Amino acid sequence: MIAAVDRWPSGDSGQSGGAAGFEVHLENFEGPFDLLLGLISKHKLDITEVALSQVTDEFIAYIGARADSFDLDQASYFLVVAATLLDLKAARLLPAGEVEDEEDLALLEARDLLFARLLQYRAYKEVAGIFAGRMAAQARRFARRVPMEPRFAGLLPEVLLGLGPPEFALIAGIALAPRPVPVVSTEHIHTPRTSVREQADILAQRLRDLHRATFRELISDCAGTYEVVARFLAVLELYREGNVALEQAEPLGDLYVTWAPGGPAAAATTAEEDD
Repeated sequence: MIAAVDRWPSGDSGQSGGAAGFEVHLENFEGPFDLLLGLISKHKLDITEVALSQVTDEFIAYIGARADSFDLDQASYFLVVAATLLDLKAARLLPAGEVEDEEDLALLEARDLLFARLLQYRAYKEVAGIFAGRMAAQARRFARRVPMEPRFAGLLPEVLLGLGPPEFALIAGIALAPRPVPVVSTEHIHTPRTSVREQADILAQRLRDLHRATFRELISDCAGTYEVVARFLAVLELYREGNVALEQAEPLGDLYVTWAPGGPAAAATTAEEDD
């Protein structure tokens, strides 16, 4: 299968300078390198029986003998394939669990560790070849640098513009009009609209006049929920200071607020301060 996936790079083909192609000489195999890959892919030769270190040494010697004319693409191909074979051999040598079908395991290993990488490598080579061909074709094209011949220029239709000077002046006025100055909006920033102290002063003045009122009456003029919350906190603050008394006849019933400065709450606060 590997022979169908990729062959030894054809840039050199092992024939440059009259030298023979790279061949492997092992105890259990002797022949071209791509034939070795084909036997491994067809499971006719066990990868664990291949001395990859010896194959690498032979390739280094092969490259060294042809230092002036060797193909870099050929060397790159060997490195990719050798690394893949090394991963495949390591995976086969590692201990594994019980496998019912050894052929299925070998097929999965070959696809995941060898064939996929070689297909990827071949795809990159093909794309690089496409790019090189297109770049070579574009290198033979040049942009036109002379005006169009009169016989062709006369064939162009006359351009009819439906705009006159007033319309162009209007367009220029819109295009040249001053742009508004950018402004950073601060609407998303929260700014308090009232304070508890402010609402406490309002309640104190109102309770001095009414002497006693329900909380519902005290918030009848609130502008929003934020004022209702602030006014409720103001009632609690007035109660803590001992200026009002709170009454509620039943749970969830109306809360009555009575203006009573110096009342029991104030006395309790003074006693706590004395302690």
